[in-house]
Amino acid sequence: MKIRKLFFIASLIATQLITAQKAEQKIDVGLNFVKNEYNGDYGSNIFGFGQLFPAIGLNVSTPLSSSFDAGLQLSYGAYGFKVTEAHRFLGNKFDASLFGHYKFNNGYIMSKDSKLSPFVSLGLGIAGYGLSGSDATAKNEPGFSPTIIKDGIDMIVPFGIGLKYQISKSLAIQYQYLYNFTFGANADFHDTNEGIKTFFSSATAKAAGLSENGRNDTYGQHWLTVAIALGPKDSDHDGVSDKEDKCPDTPKGVKVDAFGCPLDADGDGVPDYLDKCQNTPKRAKVDANGCPVDTDGDGVPDFKDKCPDTPAGIKVDAKGCPLDKDGDGVADYLDKCPDTPKGVKVDSNGCPLDTDGDGVADYLDKCPDTPKDVKIDTKGCPLDTDGDGVADYLDKCPTVAGTVANKGCPEVKAEAKKIFEQALQGVQFEPTKDVIKPASLPILDQVVKVLIDNPTYKLEINGHTDNKGVADKNMTLSQKRSDAVKNYLVQKGVAADRLTAKGFGQTMPVADNATNEGRTKNRRVEFKVSF
Repeated sequence: MKIRKLFFIASLIATQLITAQKAEQKIDVGLNFVKNEYNGDYGSNIFGFGQLFPAIGLNVSTPLSSSFDAGLQLSYGAYGFKVTEAHRFLGNKFDASLFGHYKFNNGYIMSKDSKLSPFVSLGLGIAGYGLSGSDATAKNEPGFSPTIIKDGIDMIVPFGIGLKYQISKSLAIQYQYLYNFTFGANADFHDTNEGIKTFFSSATAKAAGLSENGRNDTYGQHWLTVAIALGPKDSDHDGVSDKEDKCPDTPKGVKVDAFGCPLDADGDGVPDYLDKCQNTPKRAKVDANGCPVDTDGDGVPDFKDKCPDTPAGIKVDAKGCPLDKDGDGVADYLDKCPDTPKGVKVDSNGCPLDTDGDGVADYLDKCPDTPKDVKIDTKGCPLDTDGDGVADYLDKCPTVAGTVANKGCPEVKAEAKKIFEQALQGVQFEPTKDVIKPASLPILDQVVKVLIDNPTYKLEINGHTDNKGVADKNMTLSQKRSDAVKNYLVQKGVAADRLTAKGFGQTMPVADNATNEGRTKNRRVEFKVSF
């Protein structure tokens, strides 16, 4: 009765384990066919297949990790040992134990995907023994040795090895051999040698090598199991039930988090198994491969790129900005003057500023405000061919050194001025004609000498008349008289290209034509020096 009660209680515990299964928990339930083998004071049938003491069993297990399972196993059935039909004992045995399995297909020793799963087992439990009905009634039959098994309970430590084969996701078969160490001698007798003396004579026992002193017994078990996997559906086999799985289509073998989604260590939205850049900084935008986006394709990801719109093919620095070798703020690919000295202001082309547009950069230009189109020297200053301090574009005499006051022309010598003043009224002509009077020739000869002595002088000969007569005729007459003076000077050796003759008629009076004195002053030949 005691054994039956123990079996009933253990069955209830196993049932509770099954029904208490959590929604996300997998559990294996196994139906076992067991062969019990005795090893004790009366002998041993360990791995002795001539004596069959069958039992049935049940086991419940659940995985703790990739390497370990844990569970409860129990069995109930025949147990005994037979020397002859008359010399034997037969009883019933129940055992129950908590166990742990170490699995070899854990990803370290064998592949997790292996259908074969070798394992070792270790447990702790109890075993109970009782008389079988036939032996209990045979105790008083003539010629039959009474049974020596007694009611009792032992603590047991089952140790074993096994092999599981996974036929399908939910069905497996398993074989294991358990060797059970006990803490008592309740499998055959209880604390006396009564059993041996009853079962054998002393001489027979000694001849058989049997001890007359009780010792702890052991027993072996062959377990053949058909296991059914119970638990929530896990379509992608990631260890998270479909009910809880937020990513139910995770590829096989991919590591997942508690929600069944592929791990994403850097949190960039691309799972680790697809992520080719697994250490992407937080908040950096990534592409489909999990690598930081590089919009302009310059090799510097956008989260580091200070110039994210760099044109294709342009060389960049570590910050993703186009190279600027001279540091003028204009990238080399746009810089038409890539070797500008440091600190020089540049235009949009990267060239030094040239404010006055004279071709000499401001940082070199000694005259940065030169008017447009003025010829300059290498320093950016207007040319001063004669070196008189008056730029050519302002110099009335650019090839002859002069004075600023005289707009770059030389000052006419005092004696020359005096002669020209004398000639103003000293050159006389025949009335209404362009014939020079002989009295005027000495003053003209002095003019010739001035021109010969001063070869840089050019001379303008301007003829004027009073207002007597017709204006057109006066204009013609003044021109003829100017030409006459020019011709005389040429005849005396002055180069014609140094002389300019022009008549102004009565258009430019210097005195009042209403008086004789005024008209006399207006009838004149003026000599103006140019260079």
